[in-house]
Order: sequence, then structure tokens, then C-alpha cells
Amino acid sequence: MKTERISLIVGGLVAVLAAVGTAAPWLAPGGVDWTAAGELLVVGTTALFTLTALVWVVLTYVVGAGYEPPAPEYGPDEIQVRILTVDAESVVQSTVDSLPASFDEVHVVAETDIDVAGAAVHAVPDEFDCDAVRKGRAIEWARRNLETDREYVLYLDEDSLLESFDGLPGSDVVQLRERPRRTDSLFSYLADVYRMGVQIEQRAFARLSIPLFAWGGGIAVRREVEEAVTWDRETLVEDTAFVWAAAQELDDFTFDLATATCANEAPPSLTEILQQRRRWAAGNLDAATALPAHYQLLTRVRNYAWALSPVVTVVAVPLSVLGVGLVASGLFALASLALGALTAFWYLRGVVYYGRDKFSWALAVPLAPVVTVVHSMGTVAGILDPPRDFRVTKKTGK
Repeated sequence: MKTERISLIVGGLVAVLAAVGTAAPWLAPGGVDWTAAGELLVVGTTALFTLTALVWVVLTYVVGAGYEPPAPEYGPDEIQVRILTVDAESVVQSTVDSLPASFDEVHVVAETDIDVAGAAVHAVPDEFDCDAVRKGRAIEWARRNLETDREYVLYLDEDSLLESFDGLPGSDVVQLRERPRRTDSLFSYLADVYRMGVQIEQRAFARLSIPLFAWGGGIAVRREVEEAVTWDRETLVEDTAFVWAAAQELDDFTFDLATATCANEAPPSLTEILQQRRRWAAGNLDAATALPAHYQLLTRVRNYAWALSPVVTVVAVPLSVLGVGLVASGLFALASLALGALTAFWYLRGVVYYGRDKFSWALAVPLAPVVTVVHSMGTVAGILDPPRDFRVTKKTGK
């Protein structure tokens, strides 16, 4: 992560000096053509993001082409549900109420004792000790202490309302889909709509030897796989770290998407989405050190490119349209405009993912440059100032 941090700091300083050198050249340090340096920075960023976008296109439309979730094999009678929370009693109650009545083994794992109807509640003892921290610690406690003879354990976040469920395919890990719902912040919600458009790449993960990430808000794990791999590792992204470990430790590891969807809360404020993405970025970069070299490189470059993605829509595209400098010429002008169009496509693809009743949000596509900034600002923060502890995203209960 140190390399990414240094390059972001240097790039930020060059951008500032380039702006000063263009608007008020007498204030910038002499001996350097800061305008040219700024243009090269934009060109380099555009090239990096172009490479990452091409990888995304190949993953989504070549590797993932034609993917369909396998037919369900296991119903609620073969699944134990575990809902993770700190102490959000009313939020958890809504999640329990969203479960079909056929789920008859439902547990809530909390940090404090709370009252939830329709589920057995367990408070993780203060004296319980393991390598895992916060949410991972709670999951590891549950693995060791909640006995079950069911085939699968289904983990849900406190706000993951199960919208639909027709069973699980017989894979080692089954990823439920997500559909964030709007809370208090419009731009946080639009950033999650944008993320859903990008996240259609998940359909390729079943065909990779190691999935590129996992979403712990709705994930089912075969019980014997959980016992073999465990959650006992220090990480801020326990879901992704578990899947990465399982893929490397187990022979013939299988991963699939479910048709089931969870409606979870979008972060309620810009502060909350920044902290959420900050944890994701820092956790993924740290956990990636355990991956094979080529996967580690791919993961780190992707995170770095997403941190820089607003440069394309906020800087490169406007400069290309206005015909300013090096970025307005030839290949780089074409690349920047193509990436701007792809950014709009990701947002619109997210709108389509939400369904016909949300099509009116397509009118917000002119806000895509701002949305990319909201989506990526936490990634920048995670690289520059990684959090030292797991921070739970606030829930509104709406």
C-alpha cells in the first residue's frame, strides 16, 4: 500500500502545482513546465484507467459471458441463518421479519444482549479471544459455538432484507446479490447505483480460480468449508479474506452467485460512505498480500485505478471536449471520451439492474462525474490513511 500512497501524494502535488502554474505561473516553483507535467499526469491516469476498464470488459463480457446461476439444490430447511450486528435491535428485527417463514433456524450474533422476536440472540462474550477482529471476531465466535447439522450457514448483515429466495446452488460459497436502498443521502445512493453497474462483473467470478471480492452482507458458506477455512484472521474485510483463503486452501473450490437478492441500506451520509469505502479499500489492499502475485497485482491496480477514476470524468473529458493541451489530441482524447461514456454506461447499467420501477433515476446520468467522486473518495482515503479498526456503517432503519 505504501507505493500507492506515495504515488497518490506525488500526483496530488503535481496536480496542484500544475493548476497554480497554469493560472498563476509566478507563484509556482521555477524550472519546471508545470502545465506539461499536469497534462502528463492526466494522460498517465487515463492510460491506467483505460487498462483497468479493458480488464473489466474482458471479465464481464468474455469470461462471464453466458453465466447463469446454477439451479437451487438446498432450501431453507438446509440452512442456518446468522445475522451480525452490534446492537441495532430495530434494524435487525426488520431483517428477521423479511425472512420467509420456512427459515426455522435463525440466530442473531450481537456485541450486546438485545431483544429480537423470531430469532435466538447471542451476545459475544467480552472474554472471547481470537485473531479476528470486530465483525470477523463475532463470526468466528459463532462458528465455534453455534452448532448446526445444516448444510449451509447464511450470513446476513443487520440491514440485509431478503427480497427473494428460491434456494442455494450446491457450491462451497454462494454470493447473494445486493440492491442498496436509499436512506438519507442522495449521492450515497447514486454512488451505490453506479457500483451495482460496475459489479455485474461478479458473474465472471465463478469462472476464476480466485473470486476478486465477496460481499458479506449476504453470503452462504457450506458448513464443512467454514470449519476447514475458519474466519480467524485479522482483517477489515473478513468476507473477501475468507473467500480468498478458501480458494487457495481447498481443492476444487466452487463459488457461485445466487438469484436471491438482499435490499441493504445505502450509507446515510457522505461521511459514512467515505468511511465505508475507506475500510473496503484498505482492507482489500492489505488482504491482497496473501494472494498469488498476478492476483495481487490485479487487485492492487484495480483499487488504485478506482481511486483515480474521477480524474477521467472531472478533468480529462472536459479538457478533451474543450480542446486543451496534450489530452485533446489523438489517442488520449479518444480514450478519455470513451472512458467518460463507459462511466455513464456503468451508472445506467446500475439503473437497469434495479428494475423498471427505478428507470427514472436514469435522468441523473449528468451527475455521473460527481457520483464517481463520491464513490471513489473513500478509496483515496483508504490508501492515504488506512483505518486501524473496523468501523460499522451507521444504519437508519428506514
